[in-house]
Amino acid sequence: MAKPLYVYTGSDWVPVASELESTSQYLPIQQAQAPFRNLIINGAMQVAQRGTSTASITTAGYYTVDRWTINISSQGTWTQSVENDAPTGSGFRKSLKMLCTTADAAPAAGDYVLVRQIIEGQNLQSIRKGTADAQLLTISFWVKSNVTGTYVCSLYDADNNRLTGQSYTVSASATWEKKTITFPADTTGAFDNDNGGSLYLDYGLGAGTDRTSGTLNASWATYSNANYLAGQTNLAAATNNYWQITGVQLEVGAVATPFEFKPYAQDLAECQRYYWRNTPGTPFGTYCLAQVRSTTQVEPIVDFPVAMRVGPTSIEYSNLSIERAGIGTYSLTVLSINVGNYNGPYATKLAGTNNTSGASAGQSVSIINANNSAGYLAFNAEL
Repeated sequence: MAKPLYVYTGSDWVPVASELESTSQYLPIQQAQAPFRNLIINGAMQVAQRGTSTASITTAGYYTVDRWTINISSQGTWTQSVENDAPTGSGFRKSLKMLCTTADAAPAAGDYVLVRQIIEGQNLQSIRKGTADAQLLTISFWVKSNVTGTYVCSLYDADNNRLTGQSYTVSASATWEKKTITFPADTTGAFDNDNGGSLYLDYGLGAGTDRTSGTLNASWATYSNANYLAGQTNLAAATNNYWQITGVQLEVGAVATPFEFKPYAQDLAECQRYYWRNTPGTPFGTYCLAQVRSTTQVEPIVDFPVAMRVGPTSIEYSNLSIERAGIGTYSLTVLSINVGNYNGPYATKLAGTNNTSGASAGQSVSIINANNSAGYLAFNAEL
């Protein structure tokens, strides 16, 4: 009698009765086990360094869940939040939620709102786009909304100005539904092999006629505004309309494999390549040492926990003090702090201006939170 075969399904080893029995229902073991097959970072919405809720959103930017940005132009006002709500039994515990707080029931031609992730070109080379061996792409995700109808998921190639998009349907109100979409291969236009933003994954939430009046590009084609979000439901039609998403996986091939769950530390490190923020309420310790140049200037040196995409392009800070071992804590009000001349993906030197008296040039100090408040220092290298 033949020995049983075992195939890994993504969550467990499943026995197959014998090698004579069909295994067509199972994923190939090489595909099921392949690490780093998900091109999306933070698809389970686990990491939110900036916070878990931001209200009154009317402009584009990153607000809560890492790596997920809002692109918006004059279409409503929104609250974005991280919810402890996900499909039962899916393994997911969190989701990203977009809630409309000011409606735009009749969007003008230039209005739009969408949720986006931008992917580096050097992470996309396995797609082989622009060659005769170009690969299909499959995206799977869970979605929930109180507004049923047609929604658009699109891929935009920023290196070659090419677009493809497909629709999916929210069939039941306030119910988690799993969606799978396969995008065609594109033999035209290779992705740049660098750390720039090459591929935009966009989830439409609403748009005016200039982005909805055409026809979705089932195949890749030159970008056209009219075809971008054709057929998209207007989630901004009424206040309290919402849309939630989790479990986003984009992978090479025509098969949606089980979601690639990663250790939290791995998810966090991947996000910190683009944005790093210290833990609020705790000292910076050795992550932020500084040298005193004068009673009004300090130069902090910051080592990043992971290599950032580029040297940070901007920083954020709040409630900072300086401390010198054996002497005590100096009162510090930061008037300006900017990325200095020594700035790279591994570390940066900042130029800080303060009103400190009692410190003298040449002293070494640490930057800490003021009076154990929720101080922070954050670095941005987002696409």
